[in-house]
Amino acid sequence: MVISPSPSSSPSPVTVEQLPALRRRITAVLIASQILGGLGVAVGIALAAVLAKEVSGTESLSGLAPTATVAGTALLSVPLAALMTARGRRPGLVLAYLIGALGATVVVVAAAVENFPLLLVGMAGFGAASSANLQARFAAADLAEPGARARAISNVVWATTIGAVLGPNIAAPAGRSVSGIGIPKEAGPFVWAAGIFLISAVVVALLLRPDPLLTARALEPADDQSAAGRSLRAGFAAVAASPQARLALVTVAIAHTAMVSIMSMTPVDLGHHGASIDLIGLVISGHIAGMYAFSPVMGRLADRIGRLAVIALSVSLLACAALLSGTAGSNHGQTAAGLFVLGLGWSAGLVAGSALLTDSVPQPARAAAQGLSDLTMNTAAGVGGALAGLIVARASYGWLNLIAALLLLPLATFALFTRGPGRTGVETAAGVEAGTEVGAGDGTGARAEDGTGTRAGAGIVAEDVPKD
Repeated sequence: MVISPSPSSSPSPVTVEQLPALRRRITAVLIASQILGGLGVAVGIALAAVLAKEVSGTESLSGLAPTATVAGTALLSVPLAALMTARGRRPGLVLAYLIGALGATVVVVAAAVENFPLLLVGMAGFGAASSANLQARFAAADLAEPGARARAISNVVWATTIGAVLGPNIAAPAGRSVSGIGIPKEAGPFVWAAGIFLISAVVVALLLRPDPLLTARALEPADDQSAAGRSLRAGFAAVAASPQARLALVTVAIAHTAMVSIMSMTPVDLGHHGASIDLIGLVISGHIAGMYAFSPVMGRLADRIGRLAVIALSVSLLACAALLSGTAGSNHGQTAAGLFVLGLGWSAGLVAGSALLTDSVPQPARAAAQGLSDLTMNTAAGVGGALAGLIVARASYGWLNLIAALLLLPLATFALFTRGPGRTGVETAAGVEAGTEVGAGDGTGARAEDGTGTRAGAGIVAEDVPKD
């Protein structure tokens, strides 16, 4: 699938001295949108299963609502990546938030008329906001220095903590806010989510300027900016051609699948062992804290000791989490510890895998490769989450944790036999950075290296940054 890129806008020079301030501003905008987007997703998803039960009239169908959201996130990953590949990050993120707002509105309408199939359609559209939140981490990496990409990604991932923690706590007030206007209280959070997503879209549309992806392309040598290199097909081919990119894809997919499978069934297991609703909420809150709050630590580790080392850490943490949770039984403290460690393992895998993928793919193909990554991780997690319930019903929660741990074996083997690209994980062969020639302010090609494979960059000027 090939989408022709938009024509270049008028040139707007960006000097190397301006880049740090530009990076900070872009990151601040992405963090703001991530807080809002995370809040909207969390407030809506908190009561999604309950709303599905009320609309469908049966508990057996309640799990289809969050499943539809995951499916929507996965299915929209590639089209959004195609749009970003052609037009930049800003149009893709804005469209994703608008689709999320439309999906939330459809959910409200479906709840009002008690139409369950329409509810599932709305939940799938709602998942577009999750796609935006996932893609925002890659937008943060567009302009980051090679040795700081993992930190840039982790800072945006961290911002999700705020929305993820606040969202479930405002679900009840959101439900009460729609009382008396013909909307079920369980649908109230989706009214709020629609408004929050619209605000997110406005923030991105007005403030994410210049577009980080288009700016990053303008900073590349002219030879690396062909339209053919920016097609989805080229992105997928770039992943297939790079062992590091394939490892990154597998890392993110398996870490996400293991996390979703165990996390989704933990409340059920806790309930079977007599845990109160308040205790279950506390355990899940600890898990969310593990997922997001410590992501900057994972980012710094990935930049300091390397992507492969942090992937190994992810595998170790996920295996420990499965052991703790799977053997906890009625020991709720052990279950809580297992879920917290599970979140840490997921964070390490997501941050290191995302950074390694970005490092290992040539710049023109990155947006497409990143869309493929999100498609893979969400599809795998959707299947894993669906199978998790069957495994617990037919076997036990302990068996689920054992199977999740076994999923880590191929990842560990793949990582063991994948050649590491360097201390920061930057793959020189990807065209990323070592000795790259760029247009200098005097119009001549300049080459500067700092001895570590990264551009020193003194006096470098990009002459063709699109003006937004």
